[in-house]
Amino acid sequence: MDDRTPAADPTPAPTTTGPPVICPHCRTANTRDRTLCVRCALLLDPGPPPAIRPPWWRRILTRGPRRSPVAGTRPRQGWRRPRVGLPIVLILLAVGIWFALPHMAGLFGLAKEETGKPESVPPTECRASTAQSGHPAAAAVDGFNNRYWAPKETGDGIGEFLECDFAEPVRVMKLLVFSGTSARKDEFLTQARPAWLSVQLTSRDGERTSRTIRLRDQPGEQTFDLRGTDTVRARLTVNSAYGAGKDRRIALAEVEFFGRRP
Repeated sequence: MDDRTPAADPTPAPTTTGPPVICPHCRTANTRDRTLCVRCALLLDPGPPPAIRPPWWRRILTRGPRRSPVAGTRPRQGWRRPRVGLPIVLILLAVGIWFALPHMAGLFGLAKEETGKPESVPPTECRASTAQSGHPAAAAVDGFNNRYWAPKETGDGIGEFLECDFAEPVRVMKLLVFSGTSARKDEFLTQARPAWLSVQLTSRDGERTSRTIRLRDQPGEQTFDLRGTDTVRARLTVNSAYGAGKDRRIALAEVEFFGRRP
């Protein structure tokens, strides 16, 4: 009979004293010596989440976190390598501004033209294909809508035109038309009125831009958007008319141009 007793295990048993560990997933209470939950088998203490590296554009402008020195040691005062990302960005920005300076005035001028209110740009000379006595072409651009231009021939007036010249190139943006003999209702229908006008703008270098506009058969001003750069000449040609007939001539009371001068 062996009287020897087994030697005691030198490894201490894990302690289970203290408050239980609550599983962050299923909220089950576990003893403190457990690593995995008894119910869902997930880690009871997963530890801090892994650090996520910031994107490159943040790493250029932001320094990385500094490591804290170990307790009892003196932090090192070594030379730090300068970061080159921020200076490169500033240099590129300065170079871009330098090359953009010559174009800034043009960009601001274009924005002003597009957003500002256009001004009146009256022509310096106006002529017509034909003109009835007492109703010359100049009557259509004199600033008064109770005088009008009318061609010599009666009828539908197709092909009759009014042509205006500008002393210096202008940027045409709008066209204002008073159709008929007058803006007054009692005089408006005494002659024929243009229904469709073909507007041709000629630039300083000879380039031509055309647009056809439809006029309403009513007294008063009618405004149309036009686009003509460096315009030196404008021609308005009658394509069709309202109220044409025997002893009735096409009448155009007033034509006004609006835009920008150079």
